[in-house]
Amino acid sequence: MAEELILKKGTREEQYLEIIPQIAALIDGEPDLIANLANICAALKQQFDWLWTGFYLVKDNELVLGPFQGPIACTRIKKGRGVCGTAWEQMETIIVQDVNKFPGHITCSSLSKSEIVLPIIRQNEVVAVLDIDHTMYAGFDKTDELFLSEIISLIHF
Repeated sequence: MAEELILKKGTREEQYLEIIPQIAALIDGEPDLIANLANICAALKQQFDWLWTGFYLVKDNELVLGPFQGPIACTRIKKGRGVCGTAWEQMETIIVQDVNKFPGHITCSSLSKSEIVLPIIRQNEVVAVLDIDHTMYAGFDKTDELFLSEIISLIHF
């Protein structure tokens, strides 16, 4: 696939429906995990222009910063700490409408107002999380969870 995306405006659902097949084509046949995670981040950042989009990988019983797009970020996160560590511990997606109201939220950027974190589960274990921050309160909902889950299902670990 060419290294160019066709970006679509419209509803969030329409944007996801346009970008998901392009992400699938972009990573299809590429065996390198880091390259694929990096391109997924770049595609999502280009389409949605969220504040921060990235992956944390489980390594030695902590989340370690992986490919991302956006401002600098925390490098390591313990299980159960912050939104990412909590999603990892609970093995479920967490949508936070106001990060200031999430107990133990880790502030990497004061511009972040809402967040969604999806654990990537393979063989009953979390291997990574997809973390996305928005500059607006209530920036994410079940639509995002549905389509982002579809995207992470494409990733081969």
